[in-house]
Amino acid sequence: MARMSEAPKPDSGTVERFRVVMLPHLDAAYGFARWLTRDPVSAQDLAQEAMLRALRYFHAFRGEEAKPWLLRIVRNTWVDQRAKQGNDQPLEVVENQPAEGPDPEQSAQAGERRRQVAIALAALPAEMREILVLREIQDLPYKRIAAVLDLPIGTVMSRLSRARERMAAELRGRLGRREHGLPDL
Repeated sequence: MARMSEAPKPDSGTVERFRVVMLPHLDAAYGFARWLTRDPVSAQDLAQEAMLRALRYFHAFRGEEAKPWLLRIVRNTWVDQRAKQGNDQPLEVVENQPAEGPDPEQSAQAGERRRQVAIALAALPAEMREILVLREIQDLPYKRIAAVLDLPIGTVMSRLSRARERMAAELRGRLGRREHGLPDL
């Protein structure tokens, strides 16, 4: 996505079109922001800033698929914020609530599995985390991921493969430590 120096102030018709086209993807923007920032408050700020940028530059939206366009703005906003703040912030893992179900033991086990997956995902480098989130959580096809990340499809496929391998290794390591009574790292 090309950066533009001056954007015209959106008129009421543009704002209404923006609401119709982009607001259905607000949850996806927040979800992606949450995985990028690893913090719900920062994710809200990031999603809000990205939505403002999307509105500001909505005149450049050419009717392509809205969700990848918006997620790319979320990512670019995050990259810009990281460049201003410095790259890595301390790791903060948000624990998931156990799933509700008829069997409390199964619910607890499912909740623990989700927690372990969230911790393992949060431990990955940002490049791997974002590509896994786009594919496995946002359920974007490779072509859309390539558009969001501005990468060739082959690069998306190879990075996704490496990210999956790293995620599997993280999970094996975490689960192996737990089976042998060792503390989680």
